[in-house]
Amino acid sequence: MVDTSLPIEAEEFLAWMLAEKGRSANTLAAYRRDLRGYCAWLAAHDETVLDVDHATLVAFVAERKASDSATSSIARQLAAIRMLHRYLAVEGLRPGDPTANLEGVKVPSGLPKPLTEDQVTSLINAVVGNEPLDRRDRALLELLYATGARISETVGLSIGDLDLPGRLVRLFGKGSKERIVPFGSSAGRALDDWFSVRGRARMVPDRWPRRDDANAVFLNTRGSRLTRQAAWLVVKKYGERAGITDDLSPHVLRHSCATHLLDHGADLRVVQEMLGHVSISTTQVYTKVSQERLWDVYRSAHPRATLDR
Repeated sequence: MVDTSLPIEAEEFLAWMLAEKGRSANTLAAYRRDLRGYCAWLAAHDETVLDVDHATLVAFVAERKASDSATSSIARQLAAIRMLHRYLAVEGLRPGDPTANLEGVKVPSGLPKPLTEDQVTSLINAVVGNEPLDRRDRALLELLYATGARISETVGLSIGDLDLPGRLVRLFGKGSKERIVPFGSSAGRALDDWFSVRGRARMVPDRWPRRDDANAVFLNTRGSRLTRQAAWLVVKKYGERAGITDDLSPHVLRHSCATHLLDHGADLRVVQEMLGHVSISTTQVYTKVSQERLWDVYRSAHPRATLDR
């Protein structure tokens, strides 16, 4: 039976990614899964990460392409493999990097599908009532859309990360990188309402399940910090109530925030900073979305846009 545990060199690489690069626990878990599959394949072919050559890696990629795996999954695994071998070469643990001239996998560029501004309004207006859960859900939706924050960043918020009078929030993104993001009056009112005596205070338990829960911005009905999965279900729930039939997730609200900012003339660099993108090229995809939306509106609204020539 093939041993699928990672070799010590791969474990050292993951430890280096944590200590030196500040990669998150979720990112490291993904690397571990991808490298475990890669190392198992190598073991089955009597190879190791220290002696595998370029030709063997070409065979590995060809086999992965022939499988039923999604192209994005293969590309992600190859990224982890490249980083591992680059590390091994730099550290002098093996001669050269066998991935240096390895052909990659092209992932089709899928443009995000943001909500329209009317859909966002319908989504938030779908939260009716003034029970503590209603106040929490309204504040959660407003904050996600107002800041373009990732769902992990949002549920990870502690009370000290919010400046309610100044309408600012401190977010910790990938690699624990910190950024300060503003939010508007609508999200501010929803958060004020959530932090009133009729909101979060009524969901405080007699005894906190965990010490960190006492500082959590968003709580569940048991008084614990709201999880990513539960927050996803909140978004889905009100999307269904609002009649939004497209796939809806917290990330769609992030897409919508970015697209609407650009629609209204925001500078691309400002949006990059707000979303916490390392590269401006990641943010630039929204300019294309914004332009396509502009053309859609133009074609449907301009009286001479679709006249036959």
